[in-house]
Amino acid sequence: MSDASLRERAAKVVPGGMYGHLNAAIFAPAYPQFFVRGDGCRQWDADGREYVDLMCSWGPVVLGHRHPAVEAAAAAQRAEGDCLNGPGPVMVELAELMVDMIPSADWVMFSKNGTDATTQALMVARAATGRSKVLVAHGAYHGADPWCTPSPAGTTASDRADLVEFTYNDLASAEAAAAEAGPDIAAIIVTPFKHDSFEDQEPAGPAFARGLRALADRLGAALVIDDVRAGFRLDLRGSWEPLGVRPDLTAWSKAMANGYAIAAVTGVDALRGPAQTLYSTGSFWFSAVPMAAAKATIETLRDIDGPALMERAGTRLRDGLAAQAAAHGFTVAQTGPVQIPWLSFAGDTTLEKAMYWSEACLAEGVYLHPWHNWFLSAAHTDADIDRALRGTDAAFARLRAKFGGD
Repeated sequence: MSDASLRERAAKVVPGGMYGHLNAAIFAPAYPQFFVRGDGCRQWDADGREYVDLMCSWGPVVLGHRHPAVEAAAAAQRAEGDCLNGPGPVMVELAELMVDMIPSADWVMFSKNGTDATTQALMVARAATGRSKVLVAHGAYHGADPWCTPSPAGTTASDRADLVEFTYNDLASAEAAAAEAGPDIAAIIVTPFKHDSFEDQEPAGPAFARGLRALADRLGAALVIDDVRAGFRLDLRGSWEPLGVRPDLTAWSKAMANGYAIAAVTGVDALRGPAQTLYSTGSFWFSAVPMAAAKATIETLRDIDGPALMERAGTRLRDGLAAQAAAHGFTVAQTGPVQIPWLSFAGDTTLEKAMYWSEACLAEGVYLHPWHNWFLSAAHTDADIDRALRGTDAAFARLRAKFGGD
């Protein structure tokens, strides 16, 4: 059962053989499409090749694949039931845990995917304000529903008619967008840092974050933090909590349950009533097993200080890559929080170097990505990072042999 044979079979029964952000056809040619196993911070593809996993399944795996505490909690709940006629008691326990941990959370609503959560948050904001418009940063990714998908295929202009764009980290631009939108603004939605694909990542300036909070207050609009990608990796209380900025609504998913499918919206008490008016539901949204996994994941992250462990691993990785790039004669930028890193090559506008280097990393047993940010987990030990760095160093050597350095 090779990767090639699986691709051939999939092409006959799946449109294009694969779709969405996991479609290996849009990566460098050597990337495998199918994987058969994960353990800790390692993954094995369908051809049996082992990788140090620096993508963590594109974010969901935060404690390492098959973490014992998470798997035990999920198994115990599965033995009692999963998709029942109503949620299990674990829903209340999980909601209580999140409200206790997150200062901006007075209530929680659950769903399945990050897109569910961002869409649901905007529905709450519109129900609360009776308004339609949403201010959103240009190029920001907030999911795959018609209002936010990066691809226009299958959508209409009306799907995005209520979005008004501003430039991330530019408060004057946000003010101008607010003026353009007029009095019909229901929400401002923003990621905690700029993590657009193909671009260097960018932290939110404190003045920008606080300015958006003040702007939302002045407009009577909801400030929505899309913490789907960063949540539970940077700060368990919420990614803008260190800046002293608390949102009205927050969207969570990815790392929430260490690979089990769940998402959530948390909100302030003033929006509890409007949230209650929504008809927002799904056949599998209230399944108990992912909720048990989420509870175990969040408790474990709290107990081991998961963000600090990921920061340690990310710092070790960043320092090692910086030294390697310099030694091999390449100018690189490493951007984003160290827990959610990315490396780009100076002047590499066509991504030729990034693609070649990432393929070389694959050959050396390191799975990362040329144009999307990476993810660290609490399972990445010093030894795992050192193993990854041996692979990246060999990849830099291959890159130098081909391109000769800067």
